[in-house]
Amino acid sequence: MPGASIQSGERVTLRTVEREDVPFVQRSLTNPELRYPIGNPVMSRKRLEEHVEDEDSDHFLVCLDGSEAESNQPDVTITDFDWKRPELGYWLVPEVHGQGYGTEAVSIVIDYAFRTYDTPAIGAEAFDFNDASRGLLESLGFAEEGRRRKYMFIDGEHRDMIQYGLLREEWVERE
Repeated sequence: MPGASIQSGERVTLRTVEREDVPFVQRSLTNPELRYPIGNPVMSRKRLEEHVEDEDSDHFLVCLDGSEAESNQPDVTITDFDWKRPELGYWLVPEVHGQGYGTEAVSIVIDYAFRTYDTPAIGAEAFDFNDASRGLLESLGFAEEGRRRKYMFIDGEHRDMIQYGLLREEWVERE
């Protein structure tokens, strides 16, 4: 059962990720359709529980239309936010790709981060081959800020990581 409700949009509700959500998250992250595009290694349940309970990060489960944890799970990571800008990370189960849920969920998370933390910007990264993720970020106003060349070996090839940033004033102007 997902945790406390943080904020709702038209079709999604942001909830805190709780320890009992870890099996769903672990099952989803072992799916090659997700794991390869985001580049995450397979984690043990214990390691994933430690990640979810990290006090320097905010983790959210996004529930669709009042559903439970079996929908999708974007994650926002706010690490060292007192001296470094928050870094946004997210993923959705393949069954809901291309339906606009990611855009709505990430928008809610951006609002949350700017409301909660006194940060001038939010960062995000996407692999060069992940057109869907790059398109989502760019549609929300993120600007490409850099490229880490041959950053990670994924599925038999070294891939570039594209770095993005969104300034608070850019987000406010969009709204």
